Amino acid sequence: MSELEPLGYSPSPIAGEAIALVVGCEFELETPQPLSAVIQVAPRPAPGVQLQRERWDSDARHHGYLDAYGNRCERISVPEGRSRLAYEAELLLADSAQRIEPSAREVPAASLPDEVLSYVMPSRFCLPDELGHEAWQRFGSLPPGWTRVQAIVDFVHAHLEFVPGASNPWTTAADAHRAGQGVCRDFAHLAITFCRALNIPARYVFGYIPDIGVPEPLEAMDFAAWFEAYLDGEWHTFDARNNIPRVGRVVVGRGRDAVDVALITSFGPLTLTGFRVRAEQPDPVPAAS
Repeated sequence: MSELEPLGYSPSPIAGEAIALVVGCEFELETPQPLSAVIQVAPRPAPGVQLQRERWDSDARHHGYLDAYGNRCERISVPEGRSRLAYEAELLLADSAQRIEPSAREVPAASLPDEVLSYVMPSRFCLPDELGHEAWQRFGSLPPGWTRVQAIVDFVHAHLEFVPGASNPWTTAADAHRAGQGVCRDFAHLAITFCRALNIPARYVFGYIPDIGVPEPLEAMDFAAWFEAYLDGEWHTFDARNNIPRVGRVVVGRGRDAVDVALITSFGPLTLTGFRVRAEQPDPVPAAS
């Protein structure tokens, strides 16, 4: 087990109220040969996020780096046979509640900053050129801005049925739309596709969501995918899978779609034989007697 200086984080304190979270995951892996892999599970550096401590538990050699999108990635040398890798982080989050800003307006395409233009373009899983006609027919006459993005979220939430295992690593937004079912990444990809078709920049987000203030979940804890839309010069959080505000979202990565924020990228045959995710508030420390 190793504790390292968190990559990309500054030690600046968080002002005001904050909530404490423990997030992490555990992988059980199997491969017939030694290979290299990249995993993305560590919280992304961001204002209002203080990473107090993190631990990696593995006998494999590994080191971290920041990718082109500013996401924390870990390169790991996976040995032949069976192995285990675990990660855990203790966080403080400021402004942990999801912001709702119905007055946020769309930015005209001609006024979009250069750095956000890639989030209007087609990407591997998000195909605004393929679903553009439907996007304009279904949402084009709605008031531009937050209301229109929320209408997209409402439609995707109702149109897709959440079915674990319903999609595969090659499923595009158009595939999920035709099938009418998918997992959380498919909900995000389809909503992003409709936004981009309307010239609203949208990017894919992957991370942890604790079950704070919601009914007991029916399925085991897992990583989650949602998206952010660019309105009024800022990125705003939307979630087509849950479609309700959530507390304590912890971003692992952002990108054009799931290609840029892959949980595991292996350079060789690698089987995931076991998988657990944790995202919760820590148990309170007992008072001294």
